[in-house]
Amino acid sequence: MTESQKWINVTSLGDLMDMQAEKYGNKDAVVFPEGRYSFQDIANRAQHIAKALLALGVGPGDRVGYFLQECIETIAIIIGAAKIGAITAPINSRFKTTELQQVIVHAGMKVIFTSSPEVGTDFNGLINETFPQIADSKSKFLDFPEAPELDALIMLDYIERPGIFNLSDIGEMAETISDEAVAASQAGVRVRDTSIIMYTSGTTAMPKGAMLSHESFSRYAASIKERMRLNEDDIFWAALPMFHIGGVAFVIASLFVGSTFIHTGNYNPDVALQQIRDERPTVALPAFETIWVPIVNHPTREEDDFDSIRLVMVVGVPERLRQFQEQTPDAPILNCFGQTEVCAFLSLCELDDEPELRFTKGGFPLPGMIAEVHDPESGEILPNGSVGELWYRGPNMFDGYFRDPELTEEVFDERGFFRTGDICELDIDGRVTFVSRLKDMLKVGGENVSAAEVEGYLITHPSIALAQVVAAPDERYVEVPAAYIQLKPDAQATEEEIIDFCRGKIATYRVPRYVRFVDDWPMSGTKIKKVILREMIADELKSKGITQAEKISSS
Repeated sequence: MTESQKWINVTSLGDLMDMQAEKYGNKDAVVFPEGRYSFQDIANRAQHIAKALLALGVGPGDRVGYFLQECIETIAIIIGAAKIGAITAPINSRFKTTELQQVIVHAGMKVIFTSSPEVGTDFNGLINETFPQIADSKSKFLDFPEAPELDALIMLDYIERPGIFNLSDIGEMAETISDEAVAASQAGVRVRDTSIIMYTSGTTAMPKGAMLSHESFSRYAASIKERMRLNEDDIFWAALPMFHIGGVAFVIASLFVGSTFIHTGNYNPDVALQQIRDERPTVALPAFETIWVPIVNHPTREEDDFDSIRLVMVVGVPERLRQFQEQTPDAPILNCFGQTEVCAFLSLCELDDEPELRFTKGGFPLPGMIAEVHDPESGEILPNGSVGELWYRGPNMFDGYFRDPELTEEVFDERGFFRTGDICELDIDGRVTFVSRLKDMLKVGGENVSAAEVEGYLITHPSIALAQVVAAPDERYVEVPAAYIQLKPDAQATEEEIIDFCRGKIATYRVPRYVRFVDDWPMSGTKIKKVILREMIADELKSKGITQAEKISSS
């Protein structure tokens, strides 16, 4: 019997960091392009932030935001806030003024850490554009009705600005708080308390704040430690941003295991490939094909660049995963079913699964997680071997949406199962496999069309790097498929060629009626925003007076 089978290993994030710093000391914990940070380094930074937050009047349950590029401070803020029972609320670094106003006010952030980096987004500038009242503040403590709960904005530099604390200010404030005061606060943190509110990068007008507890992260980390057979000698490589559940959860899992975590910083495939060459990671966590494709297809990649890697966790359609596996023949590709609401993973493939199971299935639920599929219309529970709406329950999951009791009540049943809104297969053996979101199912003349299935076929075309299929409005069929295509470097293709490639190979009602080529995608975090693509094709057709697509035959 393994250790993980003997007992449940749960602790608070603050205690986790202190325990691992005591155990691993100066061992590298996290590496960003700008520096290397040991377990003790991160513990010290987190302790300093905890003191500063206490000095600013932050207490248990208060929300602490960060609006930053990918950097070590994001991790120190999460742990520092957790030590005193406060809740971190990461802000999507792609947000502009409208989204910023929404999420800062909705979360009721009391303190926000931000910056104005030399390269990239001026995060502080965006916050000040969102709330110009900051520049008019007579005090560094803020008080204005447009963000009534916001008390302090902290800039990670030493420049004096109106209405903003800088590093000198919080350094002086931290010196007024003792280690004993932090320890007293830390002792009162419960593992069931919310540690992080992750605002999901969904396609609705207002992001939803999923409340995740200290226990959720501990149970998730212990589960993937077992499922991936992780140990302290492993070196993780990952690129998901630190406002994304994957970015945060992967770092916490690495700290939990005692391994070293390599992060690309602001994603650049050139930097990413060089990190893989230099750091020789054993575990690659690209998660999404939008991250892994540019590395696998990088023009300078050498045959031995991936030799150190023993597993790759990435999701995608089976055709894509088979292609990836050819690039790392000795490192199994692990598929999963993941969501913010389940602290990154509900299910994950096994290392020993047969390749086709890893390419076509999302794996068994993690220990303690229970999955069901239901008829989307009647709500009836369907037997294993069925496809339906996925519902789940268990220790990794979130506790509801922050300040949205009506939505929380709507998405949970009386047993505590969460209705995901995702169409999944639960096979005879209990493996969960994503099929499509309810909104991602097209209804073409009465026939159900899975966008993912069409996308899986399109990327088998030798010129296609990425494909996204959405619904285009149509008077005859109600909806028809439209494909947005990104071609491989130096490749060429036409709309007619892509349609002909599908004709006779997939059902006629699945063949895209419109094909559009793109170089860049509308993104929400790491996800392509299909709602934008749907609007683009609808607006184009309307402007051209096109109300129905041409009929198409299979020959």
